[in-house]
Amino acid sequence: MRYTLLRVTADGVVLRDLHVQRLAAGGGPALGAFARFAADAAPGVYAVRCSGDDIAAEARAGSRLFDGIPVRVARSPFADRAGPFPKPAPPCAYDAVRADGVATLLTSADGAQILEACSSAVLGWDGERFLCVPGDRPRVWSTAEQAVRVHLPFREVALQTDGAAPLLLVNAVKGPCTVTAPGRAPFPEAAVRDIERLFVRLTGRFG
Repeated sequence: MRYTLLRVTADGVVLRDLHVQRLAAGGGPALGAFARFAADAAPGVYAVRCSGDDIAAEARAGSRLFDGIPVRVARSPFADRAGPFPKPAPPCAYDAVRADGVATLLTSADGAQILEACSSAVLGWDGERFLCVPGDRPRVWSTAEQAVRVHLPFREVALQTDGAAPLLLVNAVKGPCTVTAPGRAPFPEAAVRDIERLFVRLTGRFG
């Protein structure tokens, strides 16, 4: 069973092709069923599960993230794994590190590096390019992070827990999400807008 959480606008599924890629991972022709869902889905947020050819979509509330959300730090429940892995459907180990009104930055086993957040990927900024967590680090394979990697200038670098680089949360439902992180500068507004425009460009239906 494959799982994804997505947003539909009047123009279609945000990050449509990357959700197809996620749902088709591991085999099973999900494209036809997903195309039928995407053709008729009303604007909103949906949890989508795929098993073989079958798609099941359930309407959900909007993102738990909001701009300016405060952050805290905790060890990732998946810190002992290697590399990206499929998004787990709830209930899952991420539930234990989520709390209302705060985003949890999840770290390596030694606490030194930020791997992702409890409900999103995490990006940094070096003044010119986006910073993405190195590809061999354990975290959910993120449609949002993959969109940045494919379409925008970036480099891979370990995001240090005690670093000063600006941080941005990003997922397929909220899009980019600014954070309140003491000791770090705000993420540049122009870079945030670049991601917003990218997500609009990667929104669509089929046919």
